[in-house]
Amino acid sequence: MAPRHLLLLLAVVVLLPASTTADPDAVQDYCVPDTGKRGQPVDLALLPSYPCTNPANLTATDFAFAGVRAAGNFSASTGFAGVSVTPAQFPALHTLGVSFARADLSAAGGVNPPHYHPRATETALVLAGRVHAGFVDSGGHVFAKVLEKGEVMVFPRGMVHFQMNVGDQPATVYGTFNSENPGIVRIPATVFGSGIDSGVLERAFGLTPEELRRIKKRFGPPKTKTAEMDD
Repeated sequence: MAPRHLLLLLAVVVLLPASTTADPDAVQDYCVPDTGKRGQPVDLALLPSYPCTNPANLTATDFAFAGVRAAGNFSASTGFAGVSVTPAQFPALHTLGVSFARADLSAAGGVNPPHYHPRATETALVLAGRVHAGFVDSGGHVFAKVLEKGEVMVFPRGMVHFQMNVGDQPATVYGTFNSENPGIVRIPATVFGSGIDSGVLERAFGLTPEELRRIKKRFGPPKTKTAEMDD
């Protein structure tokens, strides 16, 4: 039989990843951060430094949020509008380990391009319209289907996923996350708009310099005079 301390060490090694990959467990009912400016957006980086608001000074209004009643600003190129809600916008979410988002897709092909959330699993509920949604697992398998109003799909944490309106009316999707700061990595913008060396992208995707320039023009950041000189 293995020594007792060796078994204990093995248990710690096995359990540690599970304990460090989720949001910390709450140690109280809630903690609405007291920034000294009620109703103002919160800087996520400063959240740990704020004390909790005294419960006696809170009302039901502090636990309600109206910012997803309307769609966000639509992208002309994708027909997508998103409103993300974390403790930065809704302070009452702080320490609760959840966040949410509203996604709107314009009719006839509006798309939420492939992306993933490094810190959260998402459940997506279709509130209106017909949406082709899916994700790709680490083995390269695609799981996709058309969701009707009232149907839900889950996108596991870290899996690339997408949504596209396949109906003739605008579509709305409500997403929830099991992290108060799920993060988002948008594949097209990350690959072609982050400054990765052109030679790497040309070889990786089999693109000519001209093809790559066209793609970067769409997904890259606005060019400065310096950037234009470097091209």
